[in-house]
Amino acid sequence: MWQNTSVIDKTYKKLAIQVSLNGLSFATFDTILNKPLTLRKIEIGNVSITSKIEDLFATAFQNYPELKAGYDEIVIIHSNNLSTFVPTALFDEEYLGSYLQFNTKVFETDFFAFDELSNYEMNNVYIPYVNMNNYFIDQFGTFDYKHANSILVQKLLEVSKNNEERKMFVHVSETHFEIIVIQNQKLQLYNSFDYKTAEDFLYYILFTAEQLQLNPESFKLELVGKITEGDSLYNMAYKYVRNVAMMDVSGMQNSYTESENREHFILLHS
Repeated sequence: MWQNTSVIDKTYKKLAIQVSLNGLSFATFDTILNKPLTLRKIEIGNVSITSKIEDLFATAFQNYPELKAGYDEIVIIHSNNLSTFVPTALFDEEYLGSYLQFNTKVFETDFFAFDELSNYEMNNVYIPYVNMNNYFIDQFGTFDYKHANSILVQKLLEVSKNNEERKMFVHVSETHFEIIVIQNQKLQLYNSFDYKTAEDFLYYILFTAEQLQLNPESFKLELVGKITEGDSLYNMAYKYVRNVAMMDVSGMQNSYTESENREHFILLHS
């Protein structure tokens, strides 16, 4: 949603804030060059969904003046594992909660939203953090919001164009990770898993591969998100999957390191 209508008032800048129960990250962009200007990560510890967001985020808004600068466009990205993709042919906006009840605990008081991925004939149904949205309404007035996995899956589908072989992507966050299997711009599987150990991580990858009849000796696995070559998660996957690699982010032309581009892959593609 555009903040200003007058060309004179336009800043040609965009603010994207990715929020989770561990904290927030944000990036600012030059909308003419379509390049990030700043990238910041603010950890506030593991918090409850009932925590007073205004107390947790107030310090961030005090310490980072970029959050209070003027922007033409503001987008809030909700990062959680409370989402599922639904083909357009099976989608009915009146029954959003019913799609989620199969993979997460749904309450009558939950608020549901969805992002349309029109190019791929599907919608991502999810539960946004309503208390966080309310906080940002007080800060910004108007903004757009979407789910992190809508951005992630759309980008992975884009990069899989003209690729006939099935590939598994794994996007790692602090407490959960997503497995996305794609073949020639077709989403074959999306699921999210909680994990605590590298063994958990490996188990769900191999279990998913088995369900899809993907041979660990031959299928390609690409890793992105909060993971680095040589850490415990990478080493565990490398030990049991022959073709494992960190996702190539060399096409993301900015001043950040490959590690930063992978960790903030969603935010920087928002």
